[in-house]
Amino acid sequence: MSQPFDHLAKDLQPHYSRFDVANRLLFTGHSHQAWPDAAFEGMHEYETTVARDVDQKWIAAAEKTEILRNYLRRYYDDPDGYWCREQNTHVLMVSWLSSLDLVRKPVILTTSGEFHSMSRQLRSLAKIGVEPVILDHTEDETLLQSIRSHLNNRVSAVMLSRIYFQTAEIQTRLTEIAAICRDAGVPLMIDDYHGTNVVPLSLREAGLEDCYLLIGGYKYLQWGEANCFLRFPGNCSLTPLITGWFAAFGSLDQPKDQNRIDFDEGDQKFATATYDPVSQFRAASVVHFFDQQGLTPQVLENQYRSQVQFLTELFEGMNGPGSGISRAHNRSPQQTGGFLSLRSDRAREIRATLLSKGVYTDARNDLLRIGPAPYTTSEQCIQMMKELFAVL
Repeated sequence: MSQPFDHLAKDLQPHYSRFDVANRLLFTGHSHQAWPDAAFEGMHEYETTVARDVDQKWIAAAEKTEILRNYLRRYYDDPDGYWCREQNTHVLMVSWLSSLDLVRKPVILTTSGEFHSMSRQLRSLAKIGVEPVILDHTEDETLLQSIRSHLNNRVSAVMLSRIYFQTAEIQTRLTEIAAICRDAGVPLMIDDYHGTNVVPLSLREAGLEDCYLLIGGYKYLQWGEANCFLRFPGNCSLTPLITGWFAAFGSLDQPKDQNRIDFDEGDQKFATATYDPVSQFRAASVVHFFDQQGLTPQVLENQYRSQVQFLTELFEGMNGPGSGISRAHNRSPQQTGGFLSLRSDRAREIRATLLSKGVYTDARNDLLRIGPAPYTTSEQCIQMMKELFAVL
């Protein structure tokens, strides 16, 4: 029996012919989604532009980047925030970390559920005196109280995710966390890589306008690599120590002042340097495609929520005693992001066996992650789950 999300999925599938999504079981939507054919049109546009304009291609690249910024401003209901573009979120995070006073305030509060970019970098900085405090993330209210109790004048920042990358659980206390950080004068950095295009967020309504946000286009945005952004508030007074010349691109013709380092007004304060702008052409074409297809935040949220709910029901209906696999949490779909997370001691072995059968999933430690995309049908969900239990 077909599901309500099938109509949109089947309408979208012909637009992803390069990835052949209709005939493949691609369930790494949480990690790498297929690109629509429009993405390749954007890459061809870049070839034409660079051959014609040579080094003047940067003018067109800046215009494409602004298309991406405007998409994010609309998605996050954020007309007044700045959005710094970079190749990956790690570069942006390091630039931002370099703007903190980590000598006088060496403590950074973070959680046990953060992605490798953040957790690895913070643990590495511990070698030079930074003190990452890793708080348990599994209970939202407990985490809120833990942050409250740990905030003091030695804390430089709080860094955490809105949706945890291993389990898809949504952090439901962000507004309260932001409020206590604000009262303490401590900046809050939110990793929202797994939130964009899945769970809509109004920064204004949530009281997060003075917060910092890391997002990337590699997953649910379908922008591919090298389209990541750091959102920072308009009144941001931080200036990074690790800084590239693209942070002052507008003043390159001015004489160098050996006694000062200037930053352009606007979005690129935390930028580094030269990059390959083909990624912006590709992503801008995808933005146009999403607009054409009516893929609004609400449409996307409903699609993911319906698909994950369906996958969950399939799993629970097929699972039984002795399988050695279970759901990673018992939260409702309203508190879950865009993928189903399952716990098994054999997660990595299961993932490898499924891949050998042409079924794409993902595993992290003892967690098997199954991520649909807007073009995934119920038939594909059923087939995928049958393949999983055949392996089990």
